[in-house]
Parts: sequence; C-alpha cells; structure tokens
Amino acid sequence: MEQAVANTYGHGTDPSQLQAMSGRKRKASEEPDHDRMSLSPTASPAISSRPLASANTRQSFKRTRTGAAGGRPLALPRLLETLSADDMRQLLQNVCEQHPELQQEIVTKAPRPSIESTLQVLGRYETAFREAFPLGNRPTSDYAYNRVRHHLLQLIESLRDYTPHFLPPQETQTMLSLTYLNAVTDMIHRLPDWDSYQHQRHKHDAYDEISKAWALVIREASKRAGGFRLQFGGWDQKLVEHNQKSGERLEEAVDELKASLGFMQSTGGGSGGEGGVSEERANIRQQLFSGTYGQGLGVGTGRW
Repeated sequence: MEQAVANTYGHGTDPSQLQAMSGRKRKASEEPDHDRMSLSPTASPAISSRPLASANTRQSFKRTRTGAAGGRPLALPRLLETLSADDMRQLLQNVCEQHPELQQEIVTKAPRPSIESTLQVLGRYETAFREAFPLGNRPTSDYAYNRVRHHLLQLIESLRDYTPHFLPPQETQTMLSLTYLNAVTDMIHRLPDWDSYQHQRHKHDAYDEISKAWALVIREASKRAGGFRLQFGGWDQKLVEHNQKSGERLEEAVDELKASLGFMQSTGGGSGGEGGVSEERANIRQQLFSGTYGQGLGVGTGRW
C-alpha cells in the first residue's frame, strides 16, 4: 500500500507524511451510515410535511381518466333541444293522452297565445287550403270543392276553436277582441263562393258564428262604458263594411251596434242629430278601448 502511494506522489515524499494522509482519507470516507442517511431527501422537513396521495386516491384518479367509453341516453334538457315545434306538439299530445290529468296543468302554465301568433297559425291553415286547389279547373266547381274539402274543414274548425279565446270574459280588452274579429272576418270573406249552394253552408255558418262574436264584444263593451251610447272609433264603419261583404249575414252584430250607439252611421257620414262626437265622449271611447275607463272616477269595470 505504501509502495503504491509512493509511486503516486513521487519518491520525494516523506513516508510518514504519506501514512498520515492515508489515515485522513480513510477517516473522511468512513462516516457512519446514520450520518449519511441524514442527508437523504426523505429526511428533509419541507418534503416530509407534504401529504402523500394514498393508493386508493391514485387508483380512483386513474380510473376516472382512463374509464372505458359507454353509450347512454340524452338527458331531458338536451333531448328537448333537438325537437322541432311539430315534434314537441306531438310529444305533448301523446303525454296528455296517456296522462289526462296533466292536460289542465299544461293549459294553465302555457303562455297565453297572442293575436299575432294565432293569426300566423290560422294563416298556415289558409295557405294549405289555397295550395290544395287543383290546377286548370274552376276554383268554385264541385270538383275543386271535393279536392280541398279536407283543408277547408280544418280552416273552419281552427277558426271555431281559436275565436272564443279572444272573446269576453276570456279576453277583457275590447280592442284586442275587435282586432282579432276584424282579421278573421276578412279571412272568411276570402273563402270561395261555391257553385253548389250546399257547399256554401260552411261559409254561411262561419258568418253566423262570427256575427255572434261581434255582437258579444259590442254588448260587453257597452256595459263597461257605463251605458253610454258611444261611437266605436271607426269600428262601426268596419262592421258595416263586413256586413255588406257577407251579404248581410252579420245583421245580429249590426243590430247590437245600433242598440249600443243609438244610431247607425251611414257610409257618407253621421246622421243629422249625431253629426259629431264631443271631445268628452271621444275621450271616454278611447278609455273604453284601452281598458282604463272608470279608473280615475272610481267607477267599477263591471263583470264580464
């Protein structure tokens, strides 16, 4: 050993010095095992204070990330997003047929139909009726009637179903009722006058029913006016025109208007004794149609 050290450091080195150096090296390298372990990372306070994930946590996290894909039905909100309006209507109808007790709840919670949305629906029925006519034939012939009869009945039935929704006491605003009646009366005017009188009964029945609806609205509006005989801001003239177009089939409504106004305005202007409407009566008329009549006077609106 000493010979090897001597060869390494040269022959000029004192052997006693070499022995001392060799002893120091052995002492530095022969540290106790527990001293060396104190320097290991596991003994570091910063590391030992960190919570270590348990085996169960690591296994659960691994399963979440690498779980196998599987099919499942859509949740209800996502499923409803994919349905068209027709699909939704059919779904509700099927559910109500299987669970009749839900019908009233759906009717109660559904948004109230507006005039615009209702007229759009009626317009679609009218369009389907128009498009069903055969080409190259007289549109009032018996052949044409037989071709479009199904769509005609659907249109008439829809008018019959929707109209009561806009009548008192269901509808309390006179202006909305009259606006709806004016639009659907024009729709009835557009129905063909068929060659066969028996085919005309659908149109005649529609006129009779809409005339009763006009009369009801006028009568109830007159009650709300506290008995005043008012001119209905031009609606009287519109009703006269509708009656003329219908072949005098709206006489019931016209008679109710006469009873409410006390006179019938002619086409060319007012009658002699009722040539004009005072400003006060005009204001009352506007309050009547806006549904505010009597609110500032402490007058009750009456019962529809």
